[in-house]
Amino acid sequence: MTARSRGLLVGLTAASVGVIYGYDLSIIAGAQLFVTEDFGLSTRQQELLTTMVVLGQIAGALGAGVLANTIGRKKSVLGVLVAYATLALVAALSVSEPMLLLARFLLGLAIGVSVVVVPVFVAESAPAAVRGSLLTAYQLAIVSGLVIGYLTGYLLAGSHSWRLMFGLAAIPATLLLPLVIRMPDTARWYVLKGRADDARAALQRIEPAADVESELAEIARAVSEGSGRVSEMLRAPYSRATLFVITLGFLTQITGINAIIYYSPRIFEAMGFTGNFALLALPALVQVAGLMAVGTSVLLVDRVGRRPILLSGIAMMIGADAVLMAVFARGLGGTGLGLGFAGILLFIFGYTMGFGSL
Repeated sequence: MTARSRGLLVGLTAASVGVIYGYDLSIIAGAQLFVTEDFGLSTRQQELLTTMVVLGQIAGALGAGVLANTIGRKKSVLGVLVAYATLALVAALSVSEPMLLLARFLLGLAIGVSVVVVPVFVAESAPAAVRGSLLTAYQLAIVSGLVIGYLTGYLLAGSHSWRLMFGLAAIPATLLLPLVIRMPDTARWYVLKGRADDARAALQRIEPAADVESELAEIARAVSEGSGRVSEMLRAPYSRATLFVITLGFLTQITGINAIIYYSPRIFEAMGFTGNFALLALPALVQVAGLMAVGTSVLLVDRVGRRPILLSGIAMMIGADAVLMAVFARGLGGTGLGLGFAGILLFIFGYTMGFGSL
């Protein structure tokens, strides 16, 4: 297998996991409409169905680093895929609300691990020449998964098949397992565990023409420098950067992006849109704009830098929020529907171009 084909294999792995992740985020928007009918869920129970995934993501992300360093990046990704497939089936076969809530919480754990481990696995496994492109492909795959999830909800809405909506996620996860099993773990993890020969072999598989010994020395140096305790991030000179990263991450999450992803059908319904096409296909169209936003960010980042793109995205989000507040305050009839849709579209474009891509 050539270095190019290995890069493509890593890219396929990352993209496939990203698609599953995006699908699992958005499919709940359509499935929830029909789960509510079958289980007779109250508004609070509907909110809990969504919240359980978020709670699981927090716990999964917090433990992902320890997991990846303990059992390796490859085994962590394999565990995520097994969890995706298994929990998709458990959700599809749920016979009660508590069973479905448990499945969604455990799925959140898997998603939390995934968002940490998969980018690390790609960055450490891919040839240097295509590393940046593959990480971008992962972001594109997530948004593609969002689109697929909404469209699947729309296509299956006529039959109210929420079980099939959940269960379909098991197919790509199962198909991906043999690909990941064939791949070695990353050279960095082997160095972390003192397995120099395995690290050397992993590097040679990725880039046979590279100076392997020099690469190993660089990895060993980076591992040594990055082995400090978490408490060191809270002391100078790292405390300011740590505060900035935590604050930025927190502000990113409270922008409202998750509410739009999870509750798009309800938001459009509140605007006055009706019918399955409006409630499930329109959110997919909004995420197509998200795909365009990722492409825009990729094209501009090397020309203007990250900061102007991020600030432009934030400005779009602020403008979109202003439009939405005005529309909801004055009523949504007539042109209000178009303005409301435009506001959601602009918000998603701004978020995905800025926070979502960078």
